[in-house]
Amino acid sequence: MRIGIDVGGTNTDAVLMDGMAVKSWHKSPTTPDVSTGIMNALRTVMEEGGAAPSDISAVMIGTTHFTNAVVERKRLLEVAAVRLGLPATKGLPPMVDWPPDLGQALGYHRYLVHGGHEFDGREIAPLNEAELRAACKDMVAKGVRAAAITSVFSPVNSGMEDRAAEIIAEEVPGVALSLSHQIGRVGFLERENATVMNACLADLAAKVVQSFKDALGTLKIEAPFYISQNDGTLMTAEYVEKYPVLTFASGPTNSMRGAALLANAKEAMVVDIGGTTSDVGMLIHGFPRESSVAVEIGGVRTNFRMPDVLAFGLGGGSIVRDEGSRIGPDSVGYELTERALVFGGDVLTTTDIAVAAGLADIGDRSKVAHLSAGLIETAITTMHRMVDEAVDKMKTSAEPLPVILVGGGSILMSRDLPSASEIIKPDHASVANAIGAAIAQVGGEVDRVFSLEGLGRDKALAQAKDEASEKAIGAGARPETVQVVDIEEVPLAYLPSSATRIRVKAVGDLEMSA
Repeated sequence: MRIGIDVGGTNTDAVLMDGMAVKSWHKSPTTPDVSTGIMNALRTVMEEGGAAPSDISAVMIGTTHFTNAVVERKRLLEVAAVRLGLPATKGLPPMVDWPPDLGQALGYHRYLVHGGHEFDGREIAPLNEAELRAACKDMVAKGVRAAAITSVFSPVNSGMEDRAAEIIAEEVPGVALSLSHQIGRVGFLERENATVMNACLADLAAKVVQSFKDALGTLKIEAPFYISQNDGTLMTAEYVEKYPVLTFASGPTNSMRGAALLANAKEAMVVDIGGTTSDVGMLIHGFPRESSVAVEIGGVRTNFRMPDVLAFGLGGGSIVRDEGSRIGPDSVGYELTERALVFGGDVLTTTDIAVAAGLADIGDRSKVAHLSAGLIETAITTMHRMVDEAVDKMKTSAEPLPVILVGGGSILMSRDLPSASEIIKPDHASVANAIGAAIAQVGGEVDRVFSLEGLGRDKALAQAKDEASEKAIGAGARPETVQVVDIEEVPLAYLPSSATRIRVKAVGDLEMSA
């Protein structure tokens, strides 16, 4: 059996699963001391599911810790942003487009060094090791403990980044290193941004992973634990300490993966309605469609893999105004059980509307008996219109698609949607995020520019597929289960040698014995 946990800003959800069947589940408020909340959730699902610690083969955890740290500008390290690209790339220094408050929190330590490659692997300039060692002396003097290394076209040739990492590790004892070719995609500035962001989370990553270990140790669970990534796959505790940035947006991704299992659907729209917002995304081959454009995190443009999700202000705690014609975007959030009418509060929320309409049986229904039929009807119509518009925006064609409703706020939806071929509300929809974490697979991805002149398209594709599969196996996937689930080819007409950008993603089932 395995346990899936999703630690959100408001709730901590947990499920105990035997194969693909849910044995027990639990939803509770997230505690300020995160490990306490996790222990409570683990203890509850194990007791209700009749499982002993020795019965647990793996624990999968989804967390918003790292996203929240960047958004809130808290618990971040100062970072040395080391760019290998001179004499090119001089015009736009590292972190040039960052919000000033976030840039200042990281110290604006910027170092430009001669080096880098062209798209086909030719050198722009040799790596200037003397410049790099001088930069290291400055890092030591300033007490910087984390460094992000970005070289031009390093996804094509990572040699200079690897050599720079060796030098910085020698010169700056104990430094936490992040290399861009291991984190972002081909686009230079966005890849550099993602790498700097990863580096600033190094300390927090170690502390969060340790808190998870402590929670499992207290309950005598000796099974390995994994953290869910933002593409719906897993990474080990050691991996998340190196690449915490890859957990961003794992919450919506887990919900969509859980929805795919619960509804037994691989091609559908998913609407995850929480307490404050709703997330809408599209399933392709059972995985969330990935964003094809740069994604902003905390005001910073990045280009690592992220789900293509639209968030809007509708949730179970959204405030209802103007006789039901205006809902949200503000919400009472985790204070729902204190401020909503059905719980004795004085704020009209969407949950009150659902109770008054007979869609939910929570709280005291007599406290919303005074609401007029017109207000209730208008509010329900408004909620359905908001969801329908969001689904329409995220579809890739005008054809209706199945819409899967998950999340605790899915009680708000009771009618058909014009944009949907059918509405699916599966069992255990309120903990789809934890289920998505529990069933997550292991993945590997390659995103490179290939020169097809001499190599040929078929050989380039085969090489990319092999590399992606090897990465998945290296991350812990069973070799016989690995399959390629996504291929993207983009010819780069502005470059010579028939240059083509190829992105391949492979996934496989977790090797439990590992």
